[in-house]
Amino acid sequence: MTWLPDTWSELFLVETPLLELAARGTILYFVILFLMRFMPRRTGGELATMDLIFLLLIAEAASNAFGEYRSVSEGLVLVLVLMGWNFAVNAASWRFRWIERLVSSPPIEVVRNGKMLKRNMRREFLTEEELMSALRQQGVASVEEVRTAYIEGEGAITVIKSH
Repeated sequence: MTWLPDTWSELFLVETPLLELAARGTILYFVILFLMRFMPRRTGGELATMDLIFLLLIAEAASNAFGEYRSVSEGLVLVLVLMGWNFAVNAASWRFRWIERLVSSPPIEVVRNGKMLKRNMRREFLTEEELMSALRQQGVASVEEVRTAYIEGEGAITVIKSH
């Protein structure tokens, strides 16, 4: 058993071409972002879809630096590529509305004037029990007390009570 590597330089040696690492990170980021756009909103929980993708890919890239890749540097290159794309997409979606609409899901109304909108609930795989649980968490005892409720783009359910 050895406690230290024979040569420390191998720990930081980049064997995979840098452009290949950048292409892998870029392709994964945008393919997963595109695919997650079509998933039901509740899939991501309270995280925005872009944030969820970012966290998952950063974790995967970092784990590769421990195992599959031979060097820490290759994992760091992937982490930097993903951080760059995440920053760029967030900045672009803040500046350009069409990019925001492309990467973020709009809210979907699930209650209107005290009536559940079953079609929208079915589309988002939201059960009556889950909706009622969300209403109770916001201090609403019955659906009749709700003027409107939405599943927001990041998966949270927001409620506007009737007066």
